[in-house]
Amino acid sequence: MLSTVLVVLLILLLIGSLPTWPYSAEWGYGPGGAVGAILAIVLVLALLGRL
Repeated sequence: MLSTVLVVLLILLLIGSLPTWPYSAEWGYGPGGAVGAILAIVLVLALLGRL
């Protein structure tokens, strides 16, 4: 249950940090890449049953 909530939260953060909206256009791809990497790690841990 916790891993599902965490994955959904990270997906929402990833969508919010992509540089497509005016408020985040100057951020570049750094925040989106960092959240994407964390999402990938959490997904792998959830699939392995370690989370």
